[in-house]
Amino acid sequence: MAKKSKPLAADPSADENFALRSLQTAHAASPRYAASDDEFLALYEQMLLIRRFEERAGQLYGLGLIGGFCHLYIGQEAVAVGLQSALDPARDSVITGYRDHGHMLAYGIDPNVIMAELTGRAAGISRGKGGSMHMFSVDHRFYGGHGIVGAQVSLGTGLAFAHKYREDGGVCVAYFGDGAANQGQVYESFNMASLWKLPIVFVIENNQYAMGTAVKRSSAETHFYRRGTGFRIPGMDVNGMDVLEVRAGAEVALDYVRKGNGPVLMELNTYRYRGHSMSDPAKYRSREEVQDVREHRDPIDHAKTELLERGIAEDLLKDMEKQIRAKVAAAADFAENSPEPESAELYTDVLVESY
Repeated sequence: MAKKSKPLAADPSADENFALRSLQTAHAASPRYAASDDEFLALYEQMLLIRRFEERAGQLYGLGLIGGFCHLYIGQEAVAVGLQSALDPARDSVITGYRDHGHMLAYGIDPNVIMAELTGRAAGISRGKGGSMHMFSVDHRFYGGHGIVGAQVSLGTGLAFAHKYREDGGVCVAYFGDGAANQGQVYESFNMASLWKLPIVFVIENNQYAMGTAVKRSSAETHFYRRGTGFRIPGMDVNGMDVLEVRAGAEVALDYVRKGNGPVLMELNTYRYRGHSMSDPAKYRSREEVQDVREHRDPIDHAKTELLERGIAEDLLKDMEKQIRAKVAAAADFAENSPEPESAELYTDVLVESY
């Protein structure tokens, strides 16, 4: 008599031996980071800098001072700021896709050289040759800025392999979006990272629309934190619109990875207010939807409200706003007044020889 097959489990993550349960429990036990007033102010300042910088970048693009593609990070600020504030800059590495300006600013990189890169100037962080999508800083262990959808996930897995091989204690954080989560190389990377227990946190920034198609229309499994279950990678579902919740989730994930347990997959549920890129009119969603998120879930407005409730003086926040606007204006002026690269730059950084 033929043996009956066992029914599939409704949710593979329910396996008691699977690390997902313990990670989610740890995050649920302390869902928000207990930041001091000074720490919270610093996180708020970074988010506000990203917002104002990206708004100015959008203006410069409209004036024709930024060429090519330009993907703004407006609305997603809490993700990069919350995660990267938990990293050790002396040993950890970061890699992301083409929506990279916010990540660089969250890493504390000078706004002047980022804006100069956006405008294709020699003073830019990639000497004006990378533009919006291909920024890079070896000094900060920030490895891009990549235009090919999902390619950074495989490269990030390689960075994690390097951390493990060198035994330097570092962890790689590899960011990608809900659209890139459907790419095949992502799952090849998951398999290798889990098999070799590589120190990497895979971060899916789920801004709900990929390039322009809603998640529910493009993905069979819309709970992206479950995407690693077939590779025994624990997942975490985190509110990406609350910087303190993101920071708390990052602490849990990094602690797990640093103990040699292998990779973690974090889904950060967030939202972008602008189109996929500056050339996208975003007609696939209503103005009412965007406005509802702005009014009820905006990460910066919510942080400001909480700071005021903590007793932080409103005048202090107003002064911070003025200083940030002045810093962004200075970065734009610096970029506009910087020279373009010499034509000979076309032939540099083409080949790296190692001996």
